[in-house]
Amino acid sequence: MWRLDVKNDFLNGELDREIYMEQPRGFESINTNYVCKLKKALYGLKQAPRAWYGNIGEFLLQCGYSVTPSDSSLFVKEQYGKLAIVLVYVDDLIVTGDDEEEINRTRMNLSIRFQIKELGELKQFLGFEVEKREDGLFLSRRRYAIVLLEKFGLQECKPTTTPMEANVKLNSQEGKDLEDVTMYRQLVGSLIYLTLTRPDISYAVGVVSCFMQNPKKVHLEIIKRVLRYVKGTIDHGIIYKKGVECKLKGYCDDDYAGDLDTRRSTTRYLFTLGSGAVS
Repeated sequence: MWRLDVKNDFLNGELDREIYMEQPRGFESINTNYVCKLKKALYGLKQAPRAWYGNIGEFLLQCGYSVTPSDSSLFVKEQYGKLAIVLVYVDDLIVTGDDEEEINRTRMNLSIRFQIKELGELKQFLGFEVEKREDGLFLSRRRYAIVLLEKFGLQECKPTTTPMEANVKLNSQEGKDLEDVTMYRQLVGSLIYLTLTRPDISYAVGVVSCFMQNPKKVHLEIIKRVLRYVKGTIDHGIIYKKGVECKLKGYCDDDYAGDLDTRRSTTRYLFTLGSGAVS
């Protein structure tokens, strides 16, 4: 698994329409009524991301890759029973698969077509920490969790063994109003991002996210308990083991009219691919 970085990615985008801009400060023509017609995309241009994606997407299609129907940023090339995969996230690329010859060819072709910086084997990506183990691939967000605890002053808190007490029923009316609702929303948003590798806190985070509009102190206590649980399980993550059958499995359950405010049912689900959760 290789990570690549494209230098000046948005400057590679070709515009498919006429776009004009005001004259840049310090480079004005004598005639101040003139405007500049853009030949290529610039940073800050609304069309720049789309133009860049069209550029690299067209290049990968020419190399024999095809776009997956489930994710337009994922490109796959299959030949002779082997796969080469390219994931595009703005200027960050991941190249992987089991076709080593095609992977090396793709890396070389990309470096010829664009200004590419090789970042070596994949260890970090979008805040994810990727660790190769003998038994498989381990994904975690340990550093992000540590920063989260420090940001909200809970790095020295006492850990708990569960993210939420069993059979807790919350509603939007009980408890005192919070003085700082912004902090509450920041906490919930940060925890939602953490659930990508921590499905064990997904239910608790889902419960507290229902009260973003008018949170109470009791809801803040629930969030702090989730953070205390994260403190005690800082090294937890998702492992995708070798040798496990790559089979998609799903589990679903719900209660009956469990929401005290709306009397709606709460649905829970878990989907795993092989040994690890994917949703």
